[in-house]
This record gives sequence, C-alpha cells and structure tokens, in this order.
Amino acid sequence: MKIGIGTDHRGFKTKSQIVQFLRKQGCEVLDYGAENEESVDYPDIAIEVAEAVAAGKVTYGVLLCHTGQGMVMAANKVRGVRAAFCTEPEYARFARAHNNANVLVMPAGFVEFGKGMQDIIETFLNTKFEGGRHLRRINKIKDYEDSAHRI
Repeated sequence: MKIGIGTDHRGFKTKSQIVQFLRKQGCEVLDYGAENEESVDYPDIAIEVAEAVAAGKVTYGVLLCHTGQGMVMAANKVRGVRAAFCTEPEYARFARAHNNANVLVMPAGFVEFGKGMQDIIETFLNTKFEGGRHLRRINKIKDYEDSAHRI
C-alpha cells in the first residue's frame, strides 16, 4: 500500500514517527513535506497530498497540522477526496466503512504519537468500505462534485 503523508510545521515532529510506523506496517510512504519546523502554508501540502490520492499516485493520504481543521478543509476541496478528521479509532472506522474516506487527518497538537494515534492509523488503513447504502450516498457527493450546477 502506498501512503502520501504531509504536515505543516506544527506536525513535522510527529510525521517522522508516523513514517517509521507505516514502513514497519509494510507501506511505501511518499513524503510531501514539511521539511522542517519552519512555517509553511498548510493548504499547499494538503492539496498536494489530496491531488496524489485523487490521481491514484497513492492509495491513501495522511495529513497533520496543529488542529487538523485547516488540512481537512483544504484536502476536501480536491475533487474525489473524502478527507476525514479523526481523533479516535472509531471515527476512523466509520470514516472508512461508511464514507469511504481516502485521506486521514489528525490534530498533531491534540493527539500524541503513540498507541492512540497508531490505533487510528491502523484502523483507517485496515477498514474496508461497506458499500451498499453508503455507496449511494458517496455517489451523491460525487454527482455534486461533477455537476455543472455549482454555486
């Protein structure tokens, strides 16, 4: 499985731990930045990871910033991306099972790397989309994205 990861400067320290964890799980990891703790603009990184997911260059994306909110907002602007903000494994499970989320966003300032974050990541990567009635709902989102009737 190929994972694209990106953080702003506030998630930089956590990123290296996640990369090591993902590689131990057998994932190939593509790092989209940040390169250090110098201030960067989160939309640039979120959009780059989201575009990689939408284009099929990576299977899933993982994004972090201090609160996670900016990353999830920016990533969800990319057509075909369903970014989910998760602070608990159960959020990740439902995001995958019911919403077919393809980008995981976590708040590096509020969820520390360790068992909790590892559980969120593992749950996200190992949960299958259930389809069925959930597919109908995902298709409604896709239809809206593809619609020429946008505001």
